[in-house]
Amino acid sequence: MTTAKRDTYTPETLLSVAVQVFNERGYDGTSMEHLSKAAGISKSSIYHHVAGKEELLQRAVSRALDGLFAVLEETGAVRGRAVERVEYVTRRTVEVLVAELPYVTLLLRVRGNTRTERWALERRREFDHQVAELLKAAAADGDLRADVDIRLATRLLFGMVNSLVEWYRPHPGTTADQLADAVVHMALDGLRTVRG
Repeated sequence: MTTAKRDTYTPETLLSVAVQVFNERGYDGTSMEHLSKAAGISKSSIYHHVAGKEELLQRAVSRALDGLFAVLEETGAVRGRAVERVEYVTRRTVEVLVAELPYVTLLLRVRGNTRTERWALERRREFDHQVAELLKAAAADGDLRADVDIRLATRLLFGMVNSLVEWYRPHPGTTADQLADAVVHMALDGLRTVRG
């Protein structure tokens, strides 16, 4: 990683550098020295903006979680048939992942070694639980197959979505909408009941 020299840093630009370093080295493998070198500023300059690296982690995973939980409050996630809401939430989750890729990547890599990581894991579980409830409602409506375990379906659905952080890189030929369409069709077509 090249060292970025800047005259001034804002909390947002410092957070961006920290997330990049956390994703490259792992949170546990990152020291304040690593962060100061990557930012091209002194450690004392970092402390001018934050109390330490855990505060940077808190801000980063909060940004990812806020984006995901905001999806659950959007009109498409709360109105309509449950299966339509599942599709909407899946699509929007992919879009949030693409828009906030470094932040969601970091969120998905936390292991629970600190208070912040444990909090982030608990919030992720809550998000998964809310989506599982939507899947249950869609199955109860008869729109999703009743023979598929909802917990398994939820894990498989978000396993597919979450795997994007490992291989997806923005590409001029692939839009977030196209990626979301592919995920929705691959995941939900196998879960829908056949009508006709």
